[in-house]
Amino acid sequence: MARLALEQAPPASLPRRFLLTAPLWGVLAGVLLILDGDLALRTRWQPATLALVHVFTLGVFGNVMFGSVLQFLPAAAGVRVRGGARLGRPLHAVFNLGVLLLVAGLHEGWRGALRGGAVLLPLAFVVLAAMTVPGLCAAAGQRLLRAGIGAAIGFGVLTALLGALLALALVDGATPSMMALVDVHASWGVLGWIVLLLASVARIVMPMFQGTAAMPARAQTLWLASVLLMLPAAAWWRWAGDDGRWLLATVVVHVTLFAGAALWLQWRSPRVRRGPLLWSWRGGQIVLVLAAVLLAGGARGAVLAAALGLGIALPLLLTGMALEIVPFIGWIELHRRCGRGLQLPGVQRLLPDGDKLGVLLAQWPLLLLPAAVLWPSPWLARAAGVALACAWLGTWSALRGVRRRAEAFVATLPQRP
Repeated sequence: MARLALEQAPPASLPRRFLLTAPLWGVLAGVLLILDGDLALRTRWQPATLALVHVFTLGVFGNVMFGSVLQFLPAAAGVRVRGGARLGRPLHAVFNLGVLLLVAGLHEGWRGALRGGAVLLPLAFVVLAAMTVPGLCAAAGQRLLRAGIGAAIGFGVLTALLGALLALALVDGATPSMMALVDVHASWGVLGWIVLLLASVARIVMPMFQGTAAMPARAQTLWLASVLLMLPAAAWWRWAGDDGRWLLATVVVHVTLFAGAALWLQWRSPRVRRGPLLWSWRGGQIVLVLAAVLLAGGARGAVLAAALGLGIALPLLLTGMALEIVPFIGWIELHRRCGRGLQLPGVQRLLPDGDKLGVLLAQWPLLLLPAAVLWPSPWLARAAGVALACAWLGTWSALRGVRRRAEAFVATLPQRP
């Protein structure tokens, strides 16, 4: 098991601003669904659908993953993040402004906003890579972990660059030849960036916080090598004129292997730690497997798979991580502010399990989202939007409560002369 290096953890404000921004994008996703109704759930090509997808993949997932990487690498992987204190605030501003411009441009067809998003989002990913990749290359030990995270960040940069090309193509008028690029962009974003990063981090998170065994190094090496070989090869084949079946199969197989392996580790562990993180990951992995199976079911299956994968499965996985990371960040900040000699509240007191369970239970009304895909109607889609906004507002409140509890503890301390 990896050992946490608390003294190397970044300033609390660096990852926390990303992690607390993510739920606000989830609220916006609910608002968009309320406004657009089932129009956003009919096909993948509607402007409302494209905007909603990018609110999830960039606004929600992107912020959680940026914040998690910036916290995880120094504290759990011993990787130095360059310019963290200096670049954190501008990186957060550039990334989220880029997401806002892209979403507005996709939803409303604003060419200026699309151009702005096409510039700012690749810039944000390049800055993240510049902050992290040199440290990943220079660090010692945990080669498999560092290779996976480095590859995921590389795919993130490439996905952002492909997305910029597509946004600029929309400005000039998209052509049918761009459909292959859309498929490559989506597959690299989901498998290469999101799932690959989750699988790499899971090598530490699952044994440390869930009590499972680590994935056997040989099995994870084969999975990682397969992703690195098959995903670019299938993307090239799609661009060369294939109908997309190999690219689709690559995504489905590797996502299913990741989710299935995580479930297998949980079920096989005799000392699994039953708690909110375990249940969020177990539920998320089960839904992720279902989404992967449905992805092979044609156009309608793809929309349903997106509703399950982007609306429920990945939020459960990433929210579970955020519910562990944010109180840990709050505890480190308290430790640095108060120094030695004081009994600090434990991490679990900063965010009690009851609050975490409340956040996770609030996710289940989101089953209205796939229901609205199966039985299209404006009122059902808007009900799903209300559930979405309420669930993410509750998540934001729970995460924000960590700092409130920390400040309340500091207020009880005697004033120093």
